[in-house]
Order: sequence, then structure tokens, then C-alpha cells
Amino acid sequence: MAKSPEEEHPVKAFGWAARDPSGHLSPFTFSRRVTGEEDVRFKVLYCGICHSDLHSIKNEWGFSNYPMVPGHEIVGEVTEVGSKVEKVKVGDKVGVGCMVGACHSCDSCTNDLENYCPKLILTYNGIYYDGTITYGGYSDSMVANERYVVRIPDGMPLDSAAPLLCAGITVYSPLKYFGLGEPGKHIGIVGLGGLGHVAVKFAKALGSKVTVISTSPSKKAEALEHLGADSFLVSPDQDELQAAMGTFDGIIDTVSATHPIMPLLGLLKSHGKLIMVGAPSEPLELPVFSLIIGRKTMAGSGIGGMKETQEMIDFAAKHNIRADIEVISMDYVNKAMERLEQADVRYRFVIDIGNTLAATKPSS
Repeated sequence: MAKSPEEEHPVKAFGWAARDPSGHLSPFTFSRRVTGEEDVRFKVLYCGICHSDLHSIKNEWGFSNYPMVPGHEIVGEVTEVGSKVEKVKVGDKVGVGCMVGACHSCDSCTNDLENYCPKLILTYNGIYYDGTITYGGYSDSMVANERYVVRIPDGMPLDSAAPLLCAGITVYSPLKYFGLGEPGKHIGIVGLGGLGHVAVKFAKALGSKVTVISTSPSKKAEALEHLGADSFLVSPDQDELQAAMGTFDGIIDTVSATHPIMPLLGLLKSHGKLIMVGAPSEPLELPVFSLIIGRKTMAGSGIGGMKETQEMIDFAAKHNIRADIEVISMDYVNKAMERLEQADVRYRFVIDIGNTLAATKPSS
């Protein structure tokens, strides 16, 4: 007979979980494994809310397991380390992003690309090596193999660093891999949300000329004056689109809703690259003729390996890159999910786990 989440492991834990595709989150008592010899245990202080959390709790991608404790933008303070841990010590500030395990022997793993391992284990809604479901950062504690722990540089604010563990690496990795984050390159960032706003910051820090492409004219001042973009393009404006045709070396598309691709391909120069990092729940229409004309590339990119994730967070610290956040209490999370669905956040919700989770725990 299967054990309950509270009895699976020896260490008691508390968080908030979704029980079904309604996506409603509520207090949840469960358990975590003991600290193994290569494990790092830490007290969770902050956890960002990613758009994929919303997709997952509502089973919009079709592979959700319940009960589900979301959260893969997790930061906190180390409370215990295993005997073989060398990377961090008790008291260090650390983070865990989207993954907590992989096979460590395939081509992807041996090339520091654990994120593309066929046996990747997700931080939540995954199946761990021992067969139990993984639970994420909407919780009081976290334990992970040190390979999947990121060191947060001294002086970096933990609340605004948290979203970088997903949103940050999701845009940093394709900028680097596809050679778009370089001086002299003109790139477009589609969507000015949780991913898009940090994409602008990273691209500018890497030396690129950046144009924000948005359906919302109201975001122009924000993009140019606050985020430092070089220009702003209103995508439904046919005159603006026509004037910009064939001027982009690459485009990072961060939008997680269904939207037309053909206009974006038209903005690219010959040999230009359209990189998809948003994940719409419905298929997009691919206009192949638009790819053929100009030998253009359309590709996808998903987070990054652990080596690159550490590189990203160190780069962010050096260049003072932070996510723009709205810090919320744990008991506001369901309202935050409603607002996120309406794109009513500037630009990332972060749950203050350390100061507000305990107050939601039912009295025994």
C-alpha cells in the first residue's frame, strides 16, 4: 500500500499544494528525505511564481500529478550538508531551479546540459530516483543533491534573485548559445512579462541592441526608460512592422499564449533566428514558406545546465541584473495566480516564504 505524502520520508515538511486541476492551492503537510551524503538542505526564504506553475497546477500540459507543491525558483539558507558536500556550507545562501536530477551519463549530462537529459527529474511534479513525487518551493524546506544547487553571490538580494533561476537562465542560455547576446547584434524580445523583462536586461548587459516587441503600446515608456531597451515595436501596428522588416539578427519569443509567428519571421534578416522560450498550451501555426525565404531558423530553448545556471547568476550579480518583483504573502497565492493569468503583474510574483508560510499552518 502506498504511503501518504506525510509518511513517505522521515523529515516533516509543510507547504501549499494543488489537489486537482482546479489549481486551487491550500496548506499541505508532507515529508522530505533525510540529508544524504551529497545533499544540501536549506530553509526556503523566497520562491518565485513561474507561468509554468500556473500551467502545471491546472494540468494544462496534461502530465500533472496531484497533490502538487509547485515552485522552481527557490532560494534560501543552508541548514545542513551531507558529508561529501564541497560546494556550500551551513549558512550559505543558495538556490534550486527547475531540476533536481538526471542520469549523469548521457551526452547531454556529460556536456553540462542536464536540462536536456531524457531522464531529467523536475523540481516538482517529477519522479525522483526513489520513485516518490518531487515537491517544489512553495514549502518551508528543500533538499537537493549539491549538483543541482546554485550558490547565490554575496550581496545579491534573495527575493529578486529567485526568478533568475528559471526566467533568467531561460533567456540567458539562448542568448549565449545562438550568438545573439553580442555587441553589434540587433535582437527583438517578444513579450514584456516575467521572461521578457529579464531578457532585455541580459541582452543589454551582453552588448546587444534590443527592441521590445509587444501588443501593448502602454508598455513603451517602461521598456525604454526603465528597462533600457533601445526601441519599441507595437506588433499589431502594420506600419511599424513594415518599417522594421528584415532588420533583426534574432528574436527571443517569451510569450506563453497562442500568437502568430509569420510577422516575427518577417522581421528577421536572412539567416536570422527566432527562438521560442515561451510555452503555449496550444500548438502554434508554422509558416514554412517564411522560413525558406531567407534561410531562417526557428528553434526552441529550455533553461540551461547547472554550469551555465551558475554562470548566469554570477553574471547577473556582476551586472546588477535583478528581476522586477512583487513580493506577496503565502496566503495571497491563489489571488496571485488569478492575476498572473490576466498578465497583471510587474513582472514576477515572489512568495515571502520565510516570513509568511508558518502563519498559514493549521494548528495541530
